[in-house]
Amino acid sequence: MSSWERLQAVGNVVLRVPSILVLERLYRWDGKEYLDLLGLQDEQLLAKYQSVVCNLFYLGHILSIVALSLPLQRLVKLYVCVLTAALLFTGHHISRYYIEAEIETEYGGSVFAQSEARNRFLASFAGQLVVCSLCSLLMQSKRLWLFSAHLLPLFARLCAVPFDLLPLVNKFAMAFTALEVLYYLVSNFGVPYDLAKSAYREAVQMIQMYGWLALGMGLWNQLLVPMLFMVFWLVLLSVHIYSYVTSRGQAVIRERLLLVVLTSVAECCGTPYSLLGLTFTVSYLALGILTMGKFYLQGFQAFANDNIMHRGVTEGATLLLLAVQTGLMELQVLQRAFLLTIMLFIVVASTLQSMLEMADPIVLALGASRNRSVWKHFRAISLCLFLFLFPLYMTYTICRFFVLDFWLLIIISSSVLTSLQVACTLFNYLLFVYEELRKQPLENLDDIVYCIHSMCRMLEFVVAVGVVGYGTTETVLGEWSWLGVGILFVHAYYNVWLRAQHGWRSFLRRREAVGKINSLPTATAMQLHKLQDVCSICYQDMESAVMTPCGHFFHPTCLRKWLYLQETCPMCHQSLGACLTPARPTENPGAGHTGVRPTEAPDAHSRGEGNVGESQRFESAMGEGEATPERSTREMGGVEQHEGGLGNKEEDKETNS
Repeated sequence: MSSWERLQAVGNVVLRVPSILVLERLYRWDGKEYLDLLGLQDEQLLAKYQSVVCNLFYLGHILSIVALSLPLQRLVKLYVCVLTAALLFTGHHISRYYIEAEIETEYGGSVFAQSEARNRFLASFAGQLVVCSLCSLLMQSKRLWLFSAHLLPLFARLCAVPFDLLPLVNKFAMAFTALEVLYYLVSNFGVPYDLAKSAYREAVQMIQMYGWLALGMGLWNQLLVPMLFMVFWLVLLSVHIYSYVTSRGQAVIRERLLLVVLTSVAECCGTPYSLLGLTFTVSYLALGILTMGKFYLQGFQAFANDNIMHRGVTEGATLLLLAVQTGLMELQVLQRAFLLTIMLFIVVASTLQSMLEMADPIVLALGASRNRSVWKHFRAISLCLFLFLFPLYMTYTICRFFVLDFWLLIIISSSVLTSLQVACTLFNYLLFVYEELRKQPLENLDDIVYCIHSMCRMLEFVVAVGVVGYGTTETVLGEWSWLGVGILFVHAYYNVWLRAQHGWRSFLRRREAVGKINSLPTATAMQLHKLQDVCSICYQDMESAVMTPCGHFFHPTCLRKWLYLQETCPMCHQSLGACLTPARPTENPGAGHTGVRPTEAPDAHSRGEGNVGESQRFESAMGEGEATPERSTREMGGVEQHEGGLGNKEEDKETNS
């Protein structure tokens, strides 16, 4: 992105912020309170003022929405016109103040005969020239006289016009400027209609060609909605903190900084606009934290591949959903601040979970690789220790200062599960490192990893069932709402039903693969000595092997991993389903994901051909396993994750050999 494009993006955001500020102010505006301040007693006059106030309310909304949706060039032109009008108004105020000062001094002589009169005249004249020049520059007009009407009172004083006529001259100059502004508005009266017509034509064309979704996405990207609302909310928060500090004075120093910030944040989420601004701000803050965590692990390589679920969307959506479900905007400031504290705990727990999902595959891949960089391993372990200890500290803080309820139970369960998952990741990482240091693969490593992940998933399932049961009881016996029922349903579907379904399928695949391996004949020592080859999957010497019906030899554990995905021979791709007798009919969950065609000859193993291609296809199949109900590879079974690390390690061995 060039500098000019960056400048346009900044202007596109900054110039639209005032429109949202006006909408925010109109939402908070109480017309009845304004009419009470006027103190009107006449009912007819009061009815007229109510009508005027109502019309101004709707007119402000319309103008703000129009200004918010204008193209950038038209928006810049609008601001130029508004700034020019403000400068002309400033010029007339300078003339009025100059006339009032001259009348007060009652000096009727020449302006250059007295030093004070001369200084007043020169200062006012210089200010008026600056105003005229700026107006001409903004409107891109060489006719400077169009913006010089406010100079008439100064010229009248220079020509020794009597003092009683100077206010009349000033009024004439103001009337002339008003006529100019009115002429400009009338001459551009058809511009809004032309813009609306052009926008309608483009919208209809977009809908006909691409649909409503494309139109919405186009407006979203054109207006930069997330960045726009974030800047708006930060401006609103800064203004509120400044006014709070200036109004309290020295009392703010004696207050806690956290209390001041929470109170200000609670004040700045009382309308739908400010609540959206807080949502996008939390999303960008979570995005920054996740980006720093990924950069800490991988350096600049972290920006090569990005996951949309690791962009802070989950955290922002969680905050918005909780705010709507709890009725945050209708609460008082102190109640809102207390509720925001609990919501921020939930957002922090979600951020830690997202960071774990991001770090888990990176740490496991590092443990299974030949990377001997101490600094990389230190960064991985230190981040995992932080993700293990901080959720436990947050759980201790919540249990110490709050009374347990449904939402706090969700926070505590999420924090404890995060620490449990980190412990599982660290244990698998240490196993991979130990296997690498042994220089020989562990025969039962796959079973150990699977047992660890199974226990971890079982505990997650039990906690999820407990949360759903507690939430159901509280919903039935306590406050009932459709939104609460919807949240419980989604939680039960994704965290209970899909977890159970995925775990049961994984168990069945392992059991069927073990049954198939047990039905294959074991190769004798004479056969292995005569073969003098390595396993085509892991490239390791075969001290023990099983033989497929098509005559190929593999390690039992390696072939079992292959059979988790499909029931064909890794070498010749002959179907093994008809030759084997598994416990149950195989579900073949990954058969369509390997992209392998049966083009190899059955005797390719004996010729030593195709090993590299078959291993690469096997590793590709391992990386394209069955999709899981969770958001990242954290929810994959221990088998799939170990296979990914095994593939990386064996590629390194092939390169070194």
